Amino acid sequence: MMKFDHPIQYLPRLWARRAAQSTLGCAPKRAWCIAMAACALALGGCGDKAPPRAEPPAIERLSAEDAALKQQLPQDITPENHSMVMDAILGKPKHPIRQIGILVYDGVNDLDFTGPRYILGQAGATTRLIGVKPGPIRTVMGVQVIPDTVIDDVKQLDILIIPGGFTGTIEASYDDRVLDWIRAIDRGTTYTGAICTGVWILGATGLLEGRRASTNWYREEEFLKKYKAIPANERYTRDGKYWTSAGVTAGMDMSLALLNDNWGQRYTQGVMLDMEYDPAPPIQGGTPEKTGWLVEWMVKAMYDAGVDPLIKRLESQKKERTEGPVPPR
Repeated sequence: MMKFDHPIQYLPRLWARRAAQSTLGCAPKRAWCIAMAACALALGGCGDKAPPRAEPPAIERLSAEDAALKQQLPQDITPENHSMVMDAILGKPKHPIRQIGILVYDGVNDLDFTGPRYILGQAGATTRLIGVKPGPIRTVMGVQVIPDTVIDDVKQLDILIIPGGFTGTIEASYDDRVLDWIRAIDRGTTYTGAICTGVWILGATGLLEGRRASTNWYREEEFLKKYKAIPANERYTRDGKYWTSAGVTAGMDMSLALLNDNWGQRYTQGVMLDMEYDPAPPIQGGTPEKTGWLVEWMVKAMYDAGVDPLIKRLESQKKERTEGPVPPR
């Protein structure tokens, strides 16, 4: 079995393996298969397109209300008037938020937690990365990160965010210690959120049962139904205090939506301007509907090769814990 931390890292190995077993009828030569795949992509195009997401309403640059407020504000912001100007423009949050925690673990996706960390870190609350165990963690891309604290030392949060990853995420979704901690923290949160495959961890707690949710596109409906959640097929979804998102970059949109819900439009615009968040990718892509069939098939095959054996092993271990070891025949 191939060991996967992140499937893209194993692309050459998977192509070599697929070349010998190809359903495309390729000769067992990697270069030939890649050339044929490229030709098929060029001829096949992207197939059916999903309807575009609705654009958010345009913002009026200076409304009558804003113009009136502008007249009451000083010409410049100084240390002395800074708080007054901020309060006048941004207003007060809907809920007081003092403690924000983002769960991190070996194999967490880098952008799943750094994007929300940057966005929610500007909310004026204490924002911490929370590890499963003491010491540094290594992300899915091999970056070493030192969490601020560990789950054993965190008893209460106002916002909990659970990012995703790959094999490390699946292992966390079978870790009773992690799941029990999430359930305990969730009892006191104002918002609980999960990103990408991190939704699998949240789903494994049972907290998404009967709720609409989004997750990574990969086998989305299968995994949401496994946790008795209702597939929303949205970039991000809110159901009560629970926020869930599609893969990786969608976690930033979800975090901005959460920020907007509690801190308001002006606060959110301020954070977006600080980030200069105005995505403009060079080509169409990012969802299965906007991706060529062969590319989608290839990525899904790589995911399958890492996910299925791991889940089979973890399910077997779980069954052994609950029912005891299978006696030898």
